[in-house]
Amino acid sequence: MATFLRRSTNPAPQLRSLTRLPRRGIVSTASAIQEYPRHDLPPEPLIQPRREAIKNAKPFSAFLTDTFQRQHDYLRISITEKCNLRCLYCMPEEGVPQSPPPNLLTTPEIYLLSSTFVSQGVTKIRLTGGEPTVRKDILPLMHQIGSLRSQGLKELCLTTNGISLHRKLDSMAEAGLTGVNLSLDTLDPWQFQIMTRRKGFEAVMKSINRILEMNKLGAGIKLKINCVVMRGMNEREIIPFVELGREQDLEVRFIEYMPFDGNKWSQGKMLSYQEMLDMIREKYPGLRKVQDHKNDTSKTYEIPGFAGRIGFITSMTHNFCGSCNRLRITSDGNLKVCLFGNDEVSLRDMIRKSNNGNPIDETAFEAMKQIEMDRRQNLSSSRGPLGGTEHEQELLNVIGIAVKGKKEKHAGMGELENMKNRPMILIGG
Repeated sequence: MATFLRRSTNPAPQLRSLTRLPRRGIVSTASAIQEYPRHDLPPEPLIQPRREAIKNAKPFSAFLTDTFQRQHDYLRISITEKCNLRCLYCMPEEGVPQSPPPNLLTTPEIYLLSSTFVSQGVTKIRLTGGEPTVRKDILPLMHQIGSLRSQGLKELCLTTNGISLHRKLDSMAEAGLTGVNLSLDTLDPWQFQIMTRRKGFEAVMKSINRILEMNKLGAGIKLKINCVVMRGMNEREIIPFVELGREQDLEVRFIEYMPFDGNKWSQGKMLSYQEMLDMIREKYPGLRKVQDHKNDTSKTYEIPGFAGRIGFITSMTHNFCGSCNRLRITSDGNLKVCLFGNDEVSLRDMIRKSNNGNPIDETAFEAMKQIEMDRRQNLSSSRGPLGGTEHEQELLNVIGIAVKGKKEKHAGMGELENMKNRPMILIGG
């Protein structure tokens, strides 16, 4: 593999059964804490004094800085178009045409792109879908990406519907999983079937319980439950969702319903952030704002005495474009600099130039790594495209041009409703 240039966010009854869940594979609290190390901070001896850290800091990559001086250090990668649910706001009822397998990123290609972006200053990677846990090799993929912590990656996160997550959490924690955003729009099993067009509520709750159990044993996985609120569908569940955080350390984030191809969006179905806030304040007048971090997508609140927090993602009524630090790669390898933008550029085609335009499988990946090792030792006489540095620079130039083309803010509500964009499932959350 060519080394790319270094750089120049009333509890459900199921939650109450937490302590009764079997602790599979866990012998003791002490051993569990060893098994699930925290990956969000370096070991204490490696923490530098602030002055020294500032002195030694490298300038942020120009390739990931746009014309409004926004620095993009957060990359979201969709690793599959497939999903085991059919949520109303995400996928059209008739489904979506899926890309032919050769058009999708291979595992080595996802790792190559991850490595490139980390080399340029990305510190957080989130794997999305589709539903990422349906990808057969998600565990080795996460372990490969997790190895980039030695190169500057600080957070490895996952967005999931939770259906099969509980079976894979142990290995994900070992890979360095630091955060899970779990999509759940109702606490009613029957309503769950209506909104997702599938069964699976109990499996989702099992995944939530498993994360909470692991966190009590030292896993340090930040759990956020994402709830898309649709008027006339699930707004009556806002308060029950809030009350999930009474005793559990989690954050429930309410998301304004957003328009994407095929989800039959209308402004009448959208419940605004302010309406949701008023509903919660009526029940909990002590609700208070929490200081947000610079690049947070949500506006965070807390209720005195609650262990958890509440957030609101207000893409439709109060955009947060001014502090956006996120880039997206779709499962077919296109770079999207804005969730609501329809401009895309293929990174897949760029990196495949190093393999004569063919998908980079494990064999090709090993050959690329060998060429790179030989080149470092001045042993290579090969002038072929595999692993060629001209392609590294070309890839970074294309990324830089796309980032520089990012607009100051996305279109307004009226324009978004009629704008052509991918269905959400083909973007990647």
